[in-house]
Amino acid sequence: MTTAQEQTTQIFTIDPIHTSVGFTVRHLMIAKVRGHFTSVAGTIEIPAGTDVPQAIEVTIDGSSIDTREPQRDEHLRSPDFLDVATYPMLTLRSTAISGSPSAFKIHGDLTIHGTTRPVVLDATFEGRATDPWGNLRAGYEATTTISRKDFGLTWNQVLEAGSVAVGDEVRIEISVEAIAPK
Repeated sequence: MTTAQEQTTQIFTIDPIHTSVGFTVRHLMIAKVRGHFTSVAGTIEIPAGTDVPQAIEVTIDGSSIDTREPQRDEHLRSPDFLDVATYPMLTLRSTAISGSPSAFKIHGDLTIHGTTRPVVLDATFEGRATDPWGNLRAGYEATTTISRKDFGLTWNQVLEAGSVAVGDEVRIEISVEAIAPK
């Protein structure tokens, strides 16, 4: 038996081909390194009559990290950073979502390197469209900035001038396209 809420809520599935999870972090404190994860999955629950989700769950395969430099990517997969052998997945689960489609907040629990911390993402609804195969799609974007040290990612190297090789703040940018069930 289905409840009234289940009848009025659609669960969209994240389309990994049309979704990007990217990050930016300072390198040598003078430039920015950008990267992304190529393997992402999850769901977005959207109540009828609104485009603001009521729940979001995202899982990212940590081994799919890509910064366009294979040696750096291997270091990021190592125990110095993500330790994907021990903690293969990064996850985000919403705990509360509020606002309007043009600007809403996603409060959630982000887990990286086996450590879960609360985060707040600034998000927007980007629109809905039906693709050429008849699938209803919805688009969202979200951003936040985290301290990598808060998640146990403390590796660094002090440079001669006293600065460090890797900044602490990591900017996360997410662009999602999700598909409704037929």
